Amino acid sequence: MVDAHTVAAAVREAIGVAATSLRPDVLAAMRAASETEASPRGRRVLHQLIENARIAETDGVPLCQDTGTVWVRVELGVEERLGEPLQPVIDQAVRDAYRKHALRMSVVTDALFDRSNTGDNTPAFVELVTRPGHGATIQVMLKGGGSDNSSALAMLDPSAGVEGVKEFVVRTVEAKATGACPPLVVGVGIGSTFDKVAGLAKRALLASLDTDSPGRAGVLERELLGMVNATGIGPAGLGGTTTALGVKVLTAPCHIAALPVAVNMGCSAMRTATVEVV
Repeated sequence: MVDAHTVAAAVREAIGVAATSLRPDVLAAMRAASETEASPRGRRVLHQLIENARIAETDGVPLCQDTGTVWVRVELGVEERLGEPLQPVIDQAVRDAYRKHALRMSVVTDALFDRSNTGDNTPAFVELVTRPGHGATIQVMLKGGGSDNSSALAMLDPSAGVEGVKEFVVRTVEAKATGACPPLVVGVGIGSTFDKVAGLAKRALLASLDTDSPGRAGVLERELLGMVNATGIGPAGLGGTTTALGVKVLTAPCHIAALPVAVNMGCSAMRTATVEVV
């Protein structure tokens, strides 16, 4: 049985793992890039990032000083009953985990009218969806300010098509990648509505770099990765052929008059963790 406290326990566990461990597929891609990067300076940066990941995991310390906001996606089986509201218990899990692991508190009370720090990194930003059956999948992302600040969204004319999407993604990377701490994972959302397409882009960052998306989305991912790396921005923005380790694309239906596109960048300290509860 899955209840709200089971979910909160999974979030608490996932925060500790994500904060101190670079996601395995991202680390593997970084190691591979360190062997193929054309720029000597870029190779040095990649080796430093790999060593940073080793130290963080070995010593149990944060991968990055910006330990981020906590984004939680809960995919819950419809046969389960949470028993109580999810937000308060997840917020308590965030408080506990951030104090236990001595992580930096980075959340302000109100974006405009009260910029005082909440002091416990809450609230978490929670998305709850349902699926058939039992159990739950809990996905946690610790999202730093630099990478989220480098996001962008556009409501393109449908006539822009695939080429318009490519142009928007590459233009966004060219304008904002250096502030997102490359090498990046680039999440691209296409479709849905203005308020939902950004969520698609962020959720795309959860996908493994080990495999391409199926069909035409996978083709687009490979084309975009080549175009992004051709910008020459490189590791840490110091030049090179590894601006991104991967591009992941999620698409959805939309209105006949719309072509929403969003880009959400994941930084070199790509921190996500997934917990399955049965």
